[in-house]
Amino acid sequence: MVAGAFPIAKLLYLGVRQISKPLAARIKDGARASPFFRQYICGPPAQIYHWVEMRAKMRIMGFRGAAIKPLNEEAAAELGAELLGEAIVFVVGGLCIFLEYSRQSTNSKKKEDELNSTLLSLQEQIAELNLTVETLDTRLREVNRIVVELPAPSAAKK
Repeated sequence: MVAGAFPIAKLLYLGVRQISKPLAARIKDGARASPFFRQYICGPPAQIYHWVEMRAKMRIMGFRGAAIKPLNEEAAAELGAELLGEAIVFVVGGLCIFLEYSRQSTNSKKKEDELNSTLLSLQEQIAELNLTVETLDTRLREVNRIVVELPAPSAAKK
């Protein structure tokens, strides 16, 4: 992303990111309130995240075989909603980056096509000019041959 070259792009990116935060907060509130979201959408990722995090911490501290207790439903719903909100912000940011990349690649392809068409037209003009030069060269040789073959004007009068 060329946000440094175009401050407006950076400003738009920050605007989209700021808009995505309240959207994520609203989705998180809905996820906390809905039993379906709590149990099936927020709960399992939160439990997996908790298990991976605790397992890594236990291994770092040297407890390799310790059992990890699952989170209670309220804590799992809260953690899952936070994960969901962060995922939404991340996806929106990734989408912005992808769209900017797509726009840049389209612009560069368009510029490359314009340069290729300009180069092709210049090559055609050079070919036409070469043909014109050859034609004029042929005519000049013909004129020089005719001039050399003509008798001198003084010899013709005598």
